[in-house]
Amino acid sequence: MDDSNKIEAKKKSFAVYFYRHRWLYFMLIPGALYFIIFRYIPMFGLTMAFQQYNPFSGIFHSKFVGLAQFKAFFAGGDFFMLLKNTLWLSFLSLIFYFPAPIILSLLLNEVKSHFFKRTIQTCIYIPHFISWVIVASITYTLFNVTDGAVNQALLVFFDKTVNFLGLPEYFRPMIIGQQIWKETGYGTIVYLAALSGVDTSLYEAARVDGAGRWRIMWNITLPALKSVIIVMLILRVGSILNTGFEQIFLLRNSLNMSVAEVYDTYVYQRGILNSQYSYSAAAGLFKSLVSMFMVLGANWAAKKAGESGIY
Repeated sequence: MDDSNKIEAKKKSFAVYFYRHRWLYFMLIPGALYFIIFRYIPMFGLTMAFQQYNPFSGIFHSKFVGLAQFKAFFAGGDFFMLLKNTLWLSFLSLIFYFPAPIILSLLLNEVKSHFFKRTIQTCIYIPHFISWVIVASITYTLFNVTDGAVNQALLVFFDKTVNFLGLPEYFRPMIIGQQIWKETGYGTIVYLAALSGVDTSLYEAARVDGAGRWRIMWNITLPALKSVIIVMLILRVGSILNTGFEQIFLLRNSLNMSVAEVYDTYVYQRGILNSQYSYSAAAGLFKSLVSMFMVLGANWAAKKAGESGIY
């Protein structure tokens, strides 16, 4: 068979395959449109990072300045401050928040009563659906110096109050605490789904051999979660510079600004409030590029270690 016939056969086989699975492709349309409209088309705006953007001239007629905006960003006094604050929050999140859903999933997996287990799952999922505005309001109600519940308790027992919302040293623990409270329960969904596919005969065989709960968890349950943990860790490493805008913006103030200013809030401050569109676009593009290379690097390291990675 010559090359033209092979190409024709491949086209025909794909057409047959596409027709057989046409409804699956049809269901793919909303997701594809979402990414095209809200993810890929806006990438054209990254052109501003290489321009001296003027809203009245538009992207097509603004002056091209090459890497001048990046040079100004890297040479500015804010760069290392932003990098330090962002990396600190990401590091603390990786250490304290990332293992939390895994540990909670392992604990829930040991619960034998289905009713109790489902009740607990429902309760711990609820915080995920509470907006960060409400979470910030709850935090303020609990920790403000004037009449916060925590400070009132400190006043009664220790005759003193602590400005948790103003002192810089309490900002990072507050952010990580909010994150753990809000997202840990919802994060267990992926791990519990992976555990549901574990062959129950493995547990039965381990019990027959005299293995206790700890050994079963260590030798059966955790290995079953290994691939999922690797994938989630790669994604987490890729978002190491994405600390979340809304949560930090709602909790920062003039007193804790030295540790609360991160890339997301900085881009908002410079781009939206100060109208430095090109400068903020350069800062955002730098953050995105670092995240992309972190994902690629983490995925490469996972494959070198014998794991499948994410692609």
